[in-house]
Amino acid sequence: MPLPPLVAPASELTPNEVRRYSRHLIIPDVAMDGQKRLKNAKVLCVGAGGLGSPALMYLAAAGVGTLGIIDFDVVDESNLQRQVIHGQSDVGRPKAVSAKESVAEINPLVQVNLHEVRLDSSNVMEIFSGYDLIVDGTDNFATRYLVNDACVLLNKPYVWGSIYRFDGQASVFWSEHGPCYRCLYPEPPPPGMVPSCAEGGVLGVLCASIGSIQVNEAIKVLTGIGEPLVGRLMIYDALEMTYRSVKVRKDPECAICGKNPTVTELVDYEAFCGVVSDEASEATAGSTITAGELNAMKERGDDIYLVDVREPAEFEIVRIPGSVLIPPRELPSRLSELPQDKPVVLYCKTGVRSAEALALLKNAGFADATHVQGGVTAWQTQFLGDEPLY
Repeated sequence: MPLPPLVAPASELTPNEVRRYSRHLIIPDVAMDGQKRLKNAKVLCVGAGGLGSPALMYLAAAGVGTLGIIDFDVVDESNLQRQVIHGQSDVGRPKAVSAKESVAEINPLVQVNLHEVRLDSSNVMEIFSGYDLIVDGTDNFATRYLVNDACVLLNKPYVWGSIYRFDGQASVFWSEHGPCYRCLYPEPPPPGMVPSCAEGGVLGVLCASIGSIQVNEAIKVLTGIGEPLVGRLMIYDALEMTYRSVKVRKDPECAICGKNPTVTELVDYEAFCGVVSDEASEATAGSTITAGELNAMKERGDDIYLVDVREPAEFEIVRIPGSVLIPPRELPSRLSELPQDKPVVLYCKTGVRSAEALALLKNAGFADATHVQGGVTAWQTQFLGDEPLY
């Protein structure tokens, strides 16, 4: 349903602004009033990465008066495949600073506020309170729930997006007018169930598809035009080139926006989402080795069975010599291949998937099984300096 404009219009547009935004001004639904609202708007982008890149660029081009950028990371070469707000010369520089400079090139009339910090429960309320609308470009569940809960408690709308391989999702969550993120996903998925983009990959151009939808929704909410994705989840399949919309209803039993909320303040979101399951945490206690310890085993010629629990595409990029590939989804049906008379050592990219795999092996009776802390990334850093990190 149509919603009232979120932001009051600015008093006027300068002649320079009229020239710059003329293609907006001749759209009857936007016109001078809508552009003045954009000028008066304050929008915060959480993340200057895959989704934050197109979002920031198009919000700036659209004439949003104040943009906030929160990001504590630095630009890595692996980012450039999809994070188009950064360039080769930005590698190693703070993403927030790089993004601000790109925004200035697109539209010098936009004021940019930098927040070069890690968003957490101690700072989110203060940072969010200075903005009208939040655009969520995060890639982990802990921060997504943090953003949602802060927005509900502050009664602020936010535009959410998610990307993975060839699939994307987008919605507008605004508890005053519809459901929140917890209404759609009351609980985070089990640890290791949904890989991050860093582990599962993402088609670079998918970021532009979903990020531009987020900006489209932000403009609609700010100016009060059209029907925002409040109460609807848009699902995009880049391979099939299909869009579909699913209704999302407000959950009366929602933990934070329901009739009797149980979440009335911010919580420990890392603990709520968990990096690994309780079973994996228990299994890894006393059964975790470092990359250096694995290297020492190999140099001594220890009789071990080294198992790579990543995907075949990752195995092709880099592997620890002597390892056997068994992808996580195949491991339960291939336990009979593992020896019972020698130690089994598991590794993945960073240690999350191998921890979950270790729990499976421990439950199956492989008492001597261990996993490598930091995975192949730690191995590469210490012993394969010439191999590219992915």
